[in-house]
Amino acid sequence: MERRKLDANEIETRLATMDGWSLDDGQIVKEFTFDSYKAGLVFATAVGHFADRMDHHPDLYIGYQKVEVAMNTHDLDGISTYDMELARLIETLV
Repeated sequence: MERRKLDANEIETRLATMDGWSLDDGQIVKEFTFDSYKAGLVFATAVGHFADRMDHHPDLYIGYQKVEVAMNTHDLDGISTYDMELARLIETLV
């Protein structure tokens, strides 16, 4: 997959089709909720496997019954096609 920085219009258009994802402080972000702490850990581990395969690593914040995923592409200084693809893959987990 080509990794390129998205402009503001592309980000807005893509986020409009992604349930629950938003732009916050230069990252795309979504909070996922679970029935238990353990379920959140399992989810976070699965996200880590996808991320590692793509060599693209989001910030994961694990709390009680919730996991927040936040990402951007540091070397492009913005949101890229990689961020959107990883978000799409993460959605297949829930």
